[in-house]
Amino acid sequence: MPMRDAPILLFLLAFLSGCDLLAEPTQPDIKAPTAWAEPIPVAANVWPAADWWYGFKSEELDRLVAAAKADNLDIGMAAARVEQAEAQMRSTSSSLWPQLNLGFDASRRGPLDEDAAAKESQSGGNGLSSGSGSSSSMDQNSFGLSLSASYEVDFWGRNRSARNAAQEALRASVFDQQTVALTATTSVATTYLQILSLRDRIAIADNNLANARDVLNVVTAKANLGAVSPADLAQQTGVVAAQEAALAPLEQQERENIYALAILLGRNPEDLAIKAHSLDTLAVPPLATGLPSELLTRRPDIAKAEADLAGADANVVAARAAMLPTVNLSGALSLETAVLSTLFGPAGAAYSVAGSVMQTIFDGGKLAADADVAEGQRKELVLSYRSVIITAFSEVENALASIRALDRQYALQKVQVEQADKAFRIVSARYKGGSDDLITLLDAQRTLFDAEDALGQLRLQQLQAIVTLYKALGGGWQQPRPAA
Repeated sequence: MPMRDAPILLFLLAFLSGCDLLAEPTQPDIKAPTAWAEPIPVAANVWPAADWWYGFKSEELDRLVAAAKADNLDIGMAAARVEQAEAQMRSTSSSLWPQLNLGFDASRRGPLDEDAAAKESQSGGNGLSSGSGSSSSMDQNSFGLSLSASYEVDFWGRNRSARNAAQEALRASVFDQQTVALTATTSVATTYLQILSLRDRIAIADNNLANARDVLNVVTAKANLGAVSPADLAQQTGVVAAQEAALAPLEQQERENIYALAILLGRNPEDLAIKAHSLDTLAVPPLATGLPSELLTRRPDIAKAEADLAGADANVVAARAAMLPTVNLSGALSLETAVLSTLFGPAGAAYSVAGSVMQTIFDGGKLAADADVAEGQRKELVLSYRSVIITAFSEVENALASIRALDRQYALQKVQVEQADKAFRIVSARYKGGSDDLITLLDAQRTLFDAEDALGQLRLQQLQAIVTLYKALGGGWQQPRPAA
């Protein structure tokens, strides 16, 4: 093609590249509530901080969360998936650029042996003497250098749509990593709270066991004096044994939670030691929820669902464009030279430019089916996106309702503990004075233990409900705004 035709080719290339099938992104109709349904006092229009765990005022918890963010294996695997998505995006984007290939070849041609060369020189009639000739005079070396280029004109925007889909997949992978990080940090907090709660329950069980042993000493003394029956002594001995047995499962649960926390930190269980011994050492973080309408930018899982949907839109365009003709341009430049043993020949040069249009006329319906698959995936992701948002609102409401209910239960349970403790002290004094029987004392002791244990579990549920609320609110995360 003459060089004067190059501007025409460039104009055609630009024109074709400007044509595409890019569609408007899908915008699901999402109606956000204007306010939270639960009438719980919270900081209006204030969202939790990104480092929400600082609200517990525990340096140990702060260190554990930092360790999890650095060494948690799930977070590490999610980061590796981000790297894969980034590499896949670069690979897909390469289709928007021309492909250049550089080639070099060399060859040597000559007779198989000297006799054949001599016969060829004698019969060639070229005037060379057979006696003075050499087989090397018939050898010929040739070298070639070629440069070729090919480019698929993105006439319908298929390659750009594939690139866009890969970019959205990368964004979704990043948001997924942040979702994993949020899950890991909240799991660290809830497991840490569980360990401290179990230590509180163990302390309550130890105290109850000490009370049971005190009662046993009194019963034993009375039995020695004949003031109580052997049955009373046997009954209280059994109570002490039962209280000792109750400690074992609590201690086992404590170890299991420490092991679970070690896994969250990416450590071996023997490498982890928890110093705190009670939930009473923690502060209760202030509640903050912000406005429901802003929740869509406060959860990385919602951002991921949105990126998945945008990627599905791009995949639909790419699948539709695959059914349309493809336009390819190619060019080549080659240099070749032949070298004889005593003579260098002149170099030869050639170039070629070509264009082609390809259209699939029959493929058994594959391309149409691929487009239907992409459209079906898009419809599924629209529903998935709405489901994620509805679930998010529901999780926040459930967390708020749980906090409100637990606050009320905890207040009532504290009254029950106070009264049970008062009753136990009175009955214990009356039993020692002979005014009450052992059955009444044992009932009072059991009531106090159950009330204290229930209060400790409610305290745990209160704090874990706050963690759940922070997780439902996205943990203080906010989707980065695109650069202007």
